[in-house]
Amino acid sequence: MRLVRKPRIDPVRWQPPPVDPLPEVPSPDVTVVPLPGNGPEDVVTDASGHIWTGLEDGRIVRISPDRGAPAVVADTGGRPLGLHVARDGRVLICDSHRGLLALDPADRTLTTLAESVAGRPLMFCSNVTETSDGTIYFTESTCDFRFEHYTAAVIEARGRGGLFKLGADGTVTQLLDGLYFANGVTPTADESALVFAETQARRLSKYWLSGPQAGSVTPLAVHLPGMPDNISTGADGRIWTAMVAEVNTALEWLVPRAPVLRKLAWRLPERLQPHIKPEVWALAFDPGSGHVVAGLRTKHPEFGVVTGLVESAGRLWMGTINYPAVAHVDLAATGL
Repeated sequence: MRLVRKPRIDPVRWQPPPVDPLPEVPSPDVTVVPLPGNGPEDVVTDASGHIWTGLEDGRIVRISPDRGAPAVVADTGGRPLGLHVARDGRVLICDSHRGLLALDPADRTLTTLAESVAGRPLMFCSNVTETSDGTIYFTESTCDFRFEHYTAAVIEARGRGGLFKLGADGTVTQLLDGLYFANGVTPTADESALVFAETQARRLSKYWLSGPQAGSVTPLAVHLPGMPDNISTGADGRIWTAMVAEVNTALEWLVPRAPVLRKLAWRLPERLQPHIKPEVWALAFDPGSGHVVAGLRTKHPEFGVVTGLVESAGRLWMGTINYPAVAHVDLAATGL
């Protein structure tokens, strides 16, 4: 395996938010669907009920919901992350190496929608969504690192993420910057706002698209006890949130202290770096109050570290960066 040299980091002091407790959630049975590759980071569903995901080697896979049989449809040649099925049936793909792409499932062609912003390349296109008027929105977790070094952005603790809008003419407009590892993005059911996740800040926020608060940001769920990743809107408007990991107490002890301590920690061998505990964890939040209304938290020997999720045909499907599989649970078993 080719070794990738670690980039230099330039950490700053940062005060992490406190942790607020959340209600306990169920531990339903988990069904694992093996895939022909590792790291299906996000999962989305199309009009026919097929599940789509992207593997760490660049392949885009379609899964039959009945047989669970995966079929490779395309290869981005990069690292696909967040996905979204557009109104016209194309699969929108955030690729950390190639930017924002669109896949036509009919002829399997890939088109680049955006590969740069403000004259610089997109480094970490993270998640993408579309509203009913055809407007595309996407996030960039950090403008400094690719996906392979996502931990560098977290250890640095610099707010280098952003939220963007793609215009019909291909123009990219930055709506927000200074986000702490921007990740999932999804519209509310009435499309009055976008909900977006900041993984490091451990919060969900609303960017208002209409009404008296248009263009402003308000909090939805803050002080989370874990790190939110990709998100999606459920059939009843709930905001499903993949909880990739619980709070890393060692890192959160370090970030308010002298940055040189994190520079030293970054140089440690991989085996000495902190690792994610492999749980199967997801929460659904009410889009108005921010209260938890459903969820699951359990363990499975062949699946964990949930990074993406979507409702489909009575199931909650989940993706991960750490396993060669997707998984699903009975949606009815996730209620509180």
